[in-house]
Amino acid sequence: MANRHLSRSIILQTLFEWDFGSRNSDQAMEIFARNAEEFAPGLGDFSFMETLLKGVLGKQKDIDLIIVKAAPDWPMDKINIIDRNILRIGLYELLFADRSQVPPKVAINEAIELSKAFGGDTSSKFVNGVLGAVYKELGEPGKDETSKTKNKIANGAVVHNEKLGGAVVYAKDGEDIYLALVHDVFGRWTLSKGKIGDSPEVANETIEEGTIREIKEELGLDIEIKEKLGENEYIAYHPEKGKTRKHVVYFLAESQYKDIVVEQKGGLDDAKWFKLADILDLNFYNDILPLVTKAINLLLKKA
Repeated sequence: MANRHLSRSIILQTLFEWDFGSRNSDQAMEIFARNAEEFAPGLGDFSFMETLLKGVLGKQKDIDLIIVKAAPDWPMDKINIIDRNILRIGLYELLFADRSQVPPKVAINEAIELSKAFGGDTSSKFVNGVLGAVYKELGEPGKDETSKTKNKIANGAVVHNEKLGGAVVYAKDGEDIYLALVHDVFGRWTLSKGKIGDSPEVANETIEEGTIREIKEELGLDIEIKEKLGENEYIAYHPEKGKTRKHVVYFLAESQYKDIVVEQKGGLDDAKWFKLADILDLNFYNDILPLVTKAINLLLKKA
């Protein structure tokens, strides 16, 4: 067994005992010292394990919030103790570890291996689903398998399709132009969007009608669509539903400059207006930044 896989196994055992007994962080380190001495006496260097354990404990509240948002049908106390601590390890390495040391796919694969070794019959599927969903929201850093994804879509690997509409929403206040952006639990600013025709009442709506409705629901803003900005498509992963192909059409849309009332739903924790000059300093997803940049250029030409 590779040293780092063994190390993660020991951290999982430590977190299991810590979580099961509702211990504090100091007690977790005591449990770790005992487990490391018992299960890896010849390893010598425990620095990787210590860093990983302290990282998970330090970021636990943030990680748990992300688990709840990524698996909304599974409250934390309903996720079995092994699975939730595997997710804590995997999400810490995926979101906060040095990617040169732990690439995203390694973090996910290692968590899946832990779930196969220590979890139940459905643990690996559940862990893969949650980590896959977060990985997709991060913009799939390090991904080099675009053609493989397209082949999977062509071969029918996707469970179902979803159509979404979104917008770069802008407003004018005097001589200033502002963009309305939403902030998600993964720490990124992004664009408001939502599903089109996802209920019987709106089954026949156009993409433009659906986008206007979704922006109103998510931000409390009435918008007027000005032009289409572009489209993107990606595969999302749900812990229970599996793979879903999501196709999003984005528009440039104008609104009045007024208070944003962000919808209380999973995945978002804030929404704000930003002046154009402040936009490009924000932390965006790779596929969203070109759309925002295009919108800013269009607005500056019209100004």
